[in-house]
Amino acid sequence: MAVSAELRALFSNVIFLSIATSWLLAQVIKTTIYVFSQKTIKFRDIFEIAVWRTGGMPSSHSAVVSALTISVGFLEGISSNLFIFCIAFALVVLRDALGVRRAAGLQAKALNNLGRILAEKTGVEYQAVKEIQGHTPLEVAAGAVLGAFIAIGFALLWA
Repeated sequence: MAVSAELRALFSNVIFLSIATSWLLAQVIKTTIYVFSQKTIKFRDIFEIAVWRTGGMPSSHSAVVSALTISVGFLEGISSNLFIFCIAFALVVLRDALGVRRAAGLQAKALNNLGRILAEKTGVEYQAVKEIQGHTPLEVAAGAVLGAFIAIGFALLWA
């Protein structure tokens, strides 16, 4: 199959379209919320939020795995091995977004606060650790609902 035919097949694949649209729309919503909630806006921050930075409303991770799972369920059936795999994968990603990454971010924030206090009181230099942003339950739920609606829309339109 020629490369152009393969690209056409990729960009007409319902699962791919659901995933890509879910990610893109989640990032657009997240960036829009950021822009309207800030008093001063830096282009660098907008770019990072739109493309790279984690955390925020809605969760693009949740949107993507939700779109993936529901799209596969529509196309392959809910009794397929691939659908079962997608459910397990989605549960891991959603749990990670809610628990592990959020807890690590909160711990890093507390550690950085302690480090700043230590540096102020003792003069010992402290190098801050990266504060990974996880998601609140509402952000994860909003992302999952967004991905679900997009996947259902694509499945019904291409059915």
